[in-house]
Amino acid sequence: MDEIGQGFLKAVEFITSLDPEVMEIVGRSLRISVTSTLLATLICIPISSLIHFHRFPGKRFLISLIQTFFSIPTVAVGLFVFTLFSRAGPLGGTNLLFTPTVMVIGQMILIIPILLGLTISALSGVDKTIVDTARSLGASGFQTAIAVLREARYAVLAAIIMGFGRAISEVGLAIMVGGNIRGFTRVITTAISLETSKGDLELSIALGIILILIALVINLALNRIQHR
Repeated sequence: MDEIGQGFLKAVEFITSLDPEVMEIVGRSLRISVTSTLLATLICIPISSLIHFHRFPGKRFLISLIQTFFSIPTVAVGLFVFTLFSRAGPLGGTNLLFTPTVMVIGQMILIIPILLGLTISALSGVDKTIVDTARSLGASGFQTAIAVLREARYAVLAAIIMGFGRAISEVGLAIMVGGNIRGFTRVITTAISLETSKGDLELSIALGIILILIALVINLALNRIQHR
């Protein structure tokens, strides 16, 4: 018990003194997760709009399939990305395996279903009179979509924040495709896993506290957005 208490005190010291290793790991985690979330957002918002505003055979099945992937295990995505970028895989020649780039790609694949599904739900929740009004005023399909997105902006932003939360908290994918290389691909979750297995509780607790604080900020932001 004393060891845990000392570890906690040392962890607080790591944070308050802005320990270089801790800050490096946290900074890398944020860069990778923010990049993957932004890129996924740029892909998902147009696709979600196309799915929502168009009728086509199998639309309900497609939406159900997207929602099914909300809870896909991170190790399953990690296995897929690892196979894709391994030397024997179709993209092995890119030499991206065990780099931050492939971690961004993996996180994008992981959170795209969440962003797609929640954005479609956000657009579906907008009052249909807004669409009818926009069309009656002569708005084009693109202008109508922009008007609906503007009305659903808080729900869409909540979806983006949830996607970011999923990205920064995953561990299986990061270890499988990033390799947990110190100073290169090590992020908060993989560092916690490694240092705990080594018995270095101080660094693990410090990173755990930071990850909890990030989760708290995400939750507060979601609550504020949902209230608005």
